[in-house]
Parts: sequence; C-alpha cells; structure tokens
Amino acid sequence: MYDLYLVTDEKMSLDRDISYVVEQAVEGGVTMVQLREKELNTREFIKRSLNLKKLLSKYDVPLIINDRIDIALAVEADGVHVGQSDMPYEYVKRLIPEKMMLGLSVETLDQAVEAEKYDLDYLSVSPVFFTPTKTNLYREWGIEGLRKLRSITKHKLIA
Repeated sequence: MYDLYLVTDEKMSLDRDISYVVEQAVEGGVTMVQLREKELNTREFIKRSLNLKKLLSKYDVPLIINDRIDIALAVEADGVHVGQSDMPYEYVKRLIPEKMMLGLSVETLDQAVEAEKYDLDYLSVSPVFFTPTKTNLYREWGIEGLRKLRSITKHKLIA
C-alpha cells in the first residue's frame, strides 16, 4: 500500500535539484512519486524520468509518469497517471503493459461513478481544498466530499 504520494513540481522546488527534492521526500516517508512536469520538452522529460527511476529503484518506490504514456512506456515506468482531458482510459489501457499501474484524476462524483467500470490502481481526487498551484479546477472536494466518494468507489483514493 502506498501511504504518501508525492507529485513533483519543479517550480515548487525552489531552485533545488528535483532528484535531491525527491530523495529527501522518500527518506521522509514518501512511498510513490508522480513525475508531473508540464513544461519539460520530451527529451528532458525522458532524461528526468530515467534519473528518477534509477534513484527510486534504490528505495523500491514506484515512479508514475503524469499524462505522457509515450514516456512512461519508453522508460518502463511503474505507472502512468491521466486526467480527464488526457488520453481516454480505453486507449491508455490498450497501450500499457498489464503490470503498469494506472491512475485517473476525478474532479466530480459523476467522473468517479464513470470510473467504477475501469480497471484502475487508484483514483486521484483533485483537489481536496483549493490551492494556488493548480488554478484550472472545477471545485474542491472538502472532507465531506471525500467521505461521499469513499462510499461509492471500489478504487484506492489519493487525495
């Protein structure tokens, strides 16, 4: 079971090397890492993915790639995470190997209900509370929203 899930954001790293930040987080208890870097070009994303995969393998911590199925496949990441505006579940599931984890972001109860028919490793609930780091959000879930979601889904939740 994964208890503490880190989503990277180079801008929030305060000019520190992302590998250093990730390693410090893992040593502090992080059990899964999602590489989410929206502004990297493909070559840089691959390079960073390979570096983090090597680092995380020492700790037996899985690397999840955000949005980029091509990169997840190229670097043989442990998983891929997609959102509601990314490649649809049916296509992702056809492309990735059976052993690769698959996570999906949900922003509404309707999306969570729809996801019940999917073979997912987890649902990511976005956001529990509004945050200045992600501004294109539909709503916040709040604690009561999480309770409601927990009662209707079979999937593990990441919030």
